[in-house]
Amino acid sequence: MADADSQSLLSELGTDSVWSSLSWLASFLMVFGGAAPYIPQYRHIQRSGSAEGFSTHMCLVMLVANILRLFFWFGRHFEVTLLLQSIVLIITMLALLHLCCTVQRSSTMSTSRHFFTDFDPGYFWAWSRFLDYIQFCISFTVLCLFITYLLIDSQLFVETLGFSAVLIEAMLGVPQLFQNFKNKSTAGMSVKMVLLWTLGDVFKTTYFITNATPVQFWVCGAVQICIDIGIFFQVFTYGQGEHVKYI
Repeated sequence: MADADSQSLLSELGTDSVWSSLSWLASFLMVFGGAAPYIPQYRHIQRSGSAEGFSTHMCLVMLVANILRLFFWFGRHFEVTLLLQSIVLIITMLALLHLCCTVQRSSTMSTSRHFFTDFDPGYFWAWSRFLDYIQFCISFTVLCLFITYLLIDSQLFVETLGFSAVLIEAMLGVPQLFQNFKNKSTAGMSVKMVLLWTLGDVFKTTYFITNATPVQFWVCGAVQICIDIGIFFQVFTYGQGEHVKYI
């Protein structure tokens, strides 16, 4: 009888250990997996020495969405895993922007320079230096901090903040979708990046539903999957053109 109880206990401990390991793995993938799709795009820009065909407005979308998500956490403490994911994605977007600024500076001889402090709407997100993008991020963060400090006790504000963060993130692929449509080509865009986007969005949407995260998160994931499919449709539609380049 004692032996049977011991075996049952060991079996339960083994099962708990497996589930614990899978939980840690899922958390690790959630934190760092969001940055993985941008590695092929980063390497492509490095190799080609050009950021043409890649929409840097995707970086704008991700930066704004994840800064807002950080402040949403202060009003509603969702999983720390998702908080860490936002920090990793912010760092990733800044690294990608830095590379784009570097290759654009080296490939153009234009004497026309535009700065964040010019406050010219016509050149918003088309500045000449990486420092200008940092200044924007700092200014936006300070503004969010001030508003959140004043309204943190309002449940309506907190929920609106969270919905805004995930809705903006859901629009991540829209700038690239528009860029491809305007160029009638997907040249300069890493197809591997979009493939990893899709796999990541399916994984994280499943993760959101399984872990009963706020409804905003899994709605965001579902919308992102639809946009990913739209970009893949463009790849196949424009794939017959001579300018399309598969990475």
